[in-house]
Amino acid sequence: MMDRMADHATQVRRIIDKQGYGKAERFLDLCLSVNNLIDIHAPGIVRHKDEECEECGGGCASCRHAAVRRLPAKDYMDGYINPPEFIEAQHQKKREEKHRKKHFPEQPERDAMAFLLEHAPLERWQQALLAIVRDEAYYFAPVGQTKIMNEGWAVYWHSKIMTERAMLPDEVIDYAEHNAGIMGVRPGHLNPYKLGVELFRDIEERWDKGRFGKDWEECDDLKARKEWDTGAGLGLEKVFEVRRLYNDVGFIDEFLTPQFAREHKLFTYEYDEKTGYYVIDEREFQAIKRKLLFHLTNFGQPIVEVVDGNFENRGELLLLHRHEGIDLKQDWAHDTLANIQALWQRPVHIDTVVEEKPKRLSFDGQGHSEKTLSSIGTSRNYEGARGLTVRVNVDTSAFLEACRKAALRLQGMDL
Repeated sequence: MMDRMADHATQVRRIIDKQGYGKAERFLDLCLSVNNLIDIHAPGIVRHKDEECEECGGGCASCRHAAVRRLPAKDYMDGYINPPEFIEAQHQKKREEKHRKKHFPEQPERDAMAFLLEHAPLERWQQALLAIVRDEAYYFAPVGQTKIMNEGWAVYWHSKIMTERAMLPDEVIDYAEHNAGIMGVRPGHLNPYKLGVELFRDIEERWDKGRFGKDWEECDDLKARKEWDTGAGLGLEKVFEVRRLYNDVGFIDEFLTPQFAREHKLFTYEYDEKTGYYVIDEREFQAIKRKLLFHLTNFGQPIVEVVDGNFENRGELLLLHRHEGIDLKQDWAHDTLANIQALWQRPVHIDTVVEEKPKRLSFDGQGHSEKTLSSIGTSRNYEGARGLTVRVNVDTSAFLEACRKAALRLQGMDL
């Protein structure tokens, strides 16, 4: 990746030389403003698997065999039941059906940057800059998925090295004073250093004392649980295993326990508009865990998909915000729409929920507008198997409730 970034820097310098510093910088700012509109799971999930291989476009024998419907036949009769002419006809029919599909994109596209890169009317140098920003966004995505673990891991080993190997006894107080600045928690903010290192230390202690497994889970005696120590000594081994296998979401979901929440006095809070202060909302463990996991999903940023690149047959771009209980920040949404419009060069819209009402926010290059919708969802027309048209509409309250339940299922929680 270091070589790729060096190559990116060379490309950027060449573009600056040809286009001018100001022009290149302004376009680069547009690209950076949308660098979170990627599919962070794309490196590990194939969402759109082509039936035809890229080399031949479906023309080779293996593609024809795999991609089209074949009549059932035994091996020795297959050549007669499914002759080459029949297979070729089926293959041609499939390709014609594919070309008849009118939706653009065919399925909602999570990687909005890739969609813009492929379909926005950009010059070559603009495509190069957008591709560079997208490439590096995917490189840094895993860092965002392991922020709590990375920071906690750093503090865990920094403390061990400094207190057990590097410092003299009279230096400990000075170190502790500096370290307290890193571990401090500001009101209204999550400190990944603090949460990460405390969870790692808790895991080490639990596995050193054997506080895991069937016997531990089934023990209801509070005194026995408090004094539980089998001398297993597996703490450090478990810490390395967790560091190797988990990301932040799995880390919190698996190892944040009710006892940990009680010991560290965790709670959820909300802003009280009447008093102008943040106040404690809940101390219940599931609410704490749910809020933490929600904060970590997609780095706490909204999930936006491209649902129509030819909205209302006018070449406009329609986006969908997958609303999961938190509204978009209006000023950020307006700025982002304006930047996407500058890339797309046609009006851009986004369907979302604002104060529990379905809305469509738009920017046409001149000004912003807002429209109340009767429902939210991909209100595109989908062709049925016989050419019938079905309009998909989603009741807002039902949609929000379905999102909430789906999020809880993904988090492995009881409803």
